[in-house]
Amino acid sequence: MTEQDKNMSENESNIDTATESSTEQATQAQPNVDEQLKAKDARIAELEQELQIAKKNESEAMIRARAEIDNVRKRVEQDVDKARKFALEKFSNELLPVIDNLERALESTDKDNPQHQATVEGLELTLKSFLDTVKKFGIEVINTQDSQLNPDLHQAISMVESPEHQSGQIVNTIQKGYTLNGRLIRPAMVIVAK
Repeated sequence: MTEQDKNMSENESNIDTATESSTEQATQAQPNVDEQLKAKDARIAELEQELQIAKKNESEAMIRARAEIDNVRKRVEQDVDKARKFALEKFSNELLPVIDNLERALESTDKDNPQHQATVEGLELTLKSFLDTVKKFGIEVINTQDSQLNPDLHQAISMVESPEHQSGQIVNTIQKGYTLNGRLIRPAMVIVAK
């Protein structure tokens, strides 16, 4: 065998060994790549699931925020409406004694005397005009005629025996009561039957 033959045979054997070793490496590398792909697929699935949860949480938070904004808006509207309706409450309380005084003046004036006729008419017109004006702004007189005592609207000052009235029925009104847009600003002071 010549040296050339020997070298060829060694080269062939080196090539065979190299081929076998690269085949073994390729076989070993292929499961490694498959494992990496599976791991990456699992990570992608995990991230997609986290994304879906985050989207759901964000959507719920957005719904809650909108609901809270609506609630705040409604509360503010109610507060503004109440403020508008009841802004006159203090002023109304100051006007009620004026109405009471006009009514007392009318009651104490001698209506049968012809000399006081003009005064009586003037007081009646002034009182009517005053009551019409305050009614435009939501002030109403509490009705006490032929009604039962209502602790939400009436304040009983005393109780009297009255065969003409049922128990708890209003016999007499000492001072008229008033409401402002349905809210009590002064209870009617009444005498009630036992």
